[in-house]
Amino acid sequence: MASVEATLAGEAILIVDDNPVNLKLVRVLLRAEGFQVRTASDAEEALEVLGTFSPRLILMDLQLPGMDGLELTRRLRADPVMENTVILAVTAYAMKGDAQRALAAGCNGYISKPIDTRVLPQTIANYLHARNEP
Repeated sequence: MASVEATLAGEAILIVDDNPVNLKLVRVLLRAEGFQVRTASDAEEALEVLGTFSPRLILMDLQLPGMDGLELTRRLRADPVMENTVILAVTAYAMKGDAQRALAAGCNGYISKPIDTRVLPQTIANYLHARNEP
């Protein structure tokens, strides 16, 4: 597995997922790559974390209890502070139309579960690089 470039080490990422196993797996993987990672298990907790943490990228599970990931993304996109934050939709329910709904809600991209841990760090790096380009 190729490591993410040193230029991205320390980049802040928020993982929002109600599955504790997925949350831990992705957190450990991304921390090993040098990212600064915080987690939230639902939309309300994500909003609390965002009060004190400014991620460059959010991995957003679409199927959350209470407010779902699409609604949370819409709310975040309504906040000018979040306009440059990359939001990637993540879901196990890769049904027809999910990608379009995620993009319409304001997500920058879409990752289906199960997450391929071999390519996730590079996928994140690609989105962060794209956001850095003028």
